[in-house]
Amino acid sequence: MSELPTITHVSDMITVGELAPPTSSRSVTDTVNGSHRFVIQGYSLAKGMGVGKHIASDTFTVGGHQWAIYFYPDGKNPEDNSTYVSVFIALASEGTDVRALFELTLIDQSGKGKHKVHSHFDRSLESGPYTLKYRGSMWGYKRFFRRALLETSDYLKDDCLKINCTVGVVRSTIDCSSLHTIQVPDPDIGAHFGMLLENMEASDVIFNVAGEMFHAHKLVLAARSPVFHTEFLYGQEGDEQEIVVNDMEPEVFKAMLHFIYRDALVEEELEATSTSSTTPCISDTLTAKLLAAADRYELTRLRRLCESHLCKDISISSVAQILDLADRYHAAELKSVCLSFSAENLAAVMQSDGFEYLKENCPSLQSELLKTVAGCEDDSSSGGGKSRSVWAQLSDGGDTNGRRIRQRT
Repeated sequence: MSELPTITHVSDMITVGELAPPTSSRSVTDTVNGSHRFVIQGYSLAKGMGVGKHIASDTFTVGGHQWAIYFYPDGKNPEDNSTYVSVFIALASEGTDVRALFELTLIDQSGKGKHKVHSHFDRSLESGPYTLKYRGSMWGYKRFFRRALLETSDYLKDDCLKINCTVGVVRSTIDCSSLHTIQVPDPDIGAHFGMLLENMEASDVIFNVAGEMFHAHKLVLAARSPVFHTEFLYGQEGDEQEIVVNDMEPEVFKAMLHFIYRDALVEEELEATSTSSTTPCISDTLTAKLLAAADRYELTRLRRLCESHLCKDISISSVAQILDLADRYHAAELKSVCLSFSAENLAAVMQSDGFEYLKENCPSLQSELLKTVAGCEDDSSSGGGKSRSVWAQLSDGGDTNGRRIRQRT
């Protein structure tokens, strides 16, 4: 009898691979906050401009959008008959359904701290943050403050109002960061190089500036300034241990060295010189002299920092001086700002002493100002009449019979 065949049952086996580690993410909704202070000087002159007409602040950026504060001295609502002043915050850039929180604060100028505050922050909102649908959408108060009370309050001082605005733009982001992080300290290379300058360790050159000695390091100076690079590595001064610096004051050279080593300015000294009542003119300030030093040694970043500081001092009385400095020391950004400011305030600028100086000593700048004015008026589509008038004022373009000489094109 033959043996029965052996049948072996093999079960199906499913191989299960290793499970991937779980992942996670987190949605975080918060606000990007920013503030702007709007100073309204000459409040009494603004009154009477009309219901619904406003004074606008400069635009400011928060959360990737631009904003502006609108102040209505006669109110926004015709039904209130100018009983109230109105204040609004407007979306000044393109945007759709921008959600934000707002805070408007009328500053108490008596020092008592009793500010008038309207705020979305730190309180629950039934319908959530306010949504601005499109550019020009506004949030604010038609009846922000009763005008009669405002004019006898501590909020108005020296015919001036101050309004603080805080905007918090709502954003949602996905946070995928790891649970453990390591904080990296801020860069400190400037501090280390600054100590090298202060301790005079391994210095290999001495600068004699009006009898005051400054120890420095050729390689550091050559790395920072193309002029020093040429002088020390390729010029005759490379082997000299003492270099005499002419036409520069010791405090200016010291401030320049501070920048070269630390990549920063001594802000306190700049502020002190710019606000000093004993300073006769802009060109005598430390900032202006540093601008000259930056141009002399081709320190591009120092030039831009000085431009930024001088830009804050531009006014009707100072713009001509600053324009002259900007042109002399190749400060292109500052020059552009000065020309634009002068064009926008031409009538007042032409009455200043600085403008008389430009007419007598800087004819090329006067020509550039004319071109800027003409460009501004072309943009405003004024028909050209005002441009011809400005040409006559700036160039005295007329013959002995009073006829206007035609401008060449």
